[in-house]
Amino acid sequence: MKTRIGIIGGTRGMGHWFARFLEKEGYTVSVCGSNVLKADIAEMADICDVVVVSVPMGTTGNVIAKVGPHMPAASLLMDLTSLKRDSVRSMLETSASAVIGCHPLFGPGVDSITGQHVVLCPARAGKWLPWLTDVFQKKGALVVEATPEKHDQMMAVVQGLNHFNTIMMGLILSEAGVSLPELMTFSTPIFREKMEIMVRVFCQNPGLYADILTMNPDIHRHVDAYERNVAQLKSMICQGNSAGIVDMIEKHASFLKCV
Repeated sequence: MKTRIGIIGGTRGMGHWFARFLEKEGYTVSVCGSNVLKADIAEMADICDVVVVSVPMGTTGNVIAKVGPHMPAASLLMDLTSLKRDSVRSMLETSASAVIGCHPLFGPGVDSITGQHVVLCPARAGKWLPWLTDVFQKKGALVVEATPEKHDQMMAVVQGLNHFNTIMMGLILSEAGVSLPELMTFSTPIFREKMEIMVRVFCQNPGLYADILTMNPDIHRHVDAYERNVAQLKSMICQGNSAGIVDMIEKHASFLKCV
């Protein structure tokens, strides 16, 4: 019998994307929104072989605490959140089922999973890890396995530092006193790409990016390094120290040459 999958938070965002993806693969998928009753969660855990939690990070723990106790040992409980330490720990503590943390490293606007990265954090995976890996790999996704700790450390850079920098640029542009339409007439292709990213962060789901910045303690040292390097670069700019800026860049260039 085909695996039946339930997605809590499957009415929008990544949960909705995941539901459509699985339906196209022939799976029976049940979805419910984030404002669900306890009975709805219990029923989903009872009728589904796999339950996926895909709600905002701030409410993920509460939803896991509700669904976990209802999960049979033979089933799989997984999540799609951007951070893994707390969610995987909560799933292990509240359920007797298999547990896999999952983080698709793309947004719901992606049409195809081919070539996209997906991180899996198997904690009590059993038979379900080969199944889940195959679901992604047969459609061309690049699956990476990691511990929840390693995942969050990497996300502190890939998401945390990246979004921090985007927010800083957006704040400065907002205060620059320039007309945005006029600015775009002077824009380069790279600048337009950056503007598209800023629009997503500032106008689509700012709560998501706020959670990414505030809920991952691994980002703190990167923010400290950002502040330190900004101060150093500012000093060189104010001094007209072009040679110092070149030396600063060249000192770290070897790191980027391996990309």
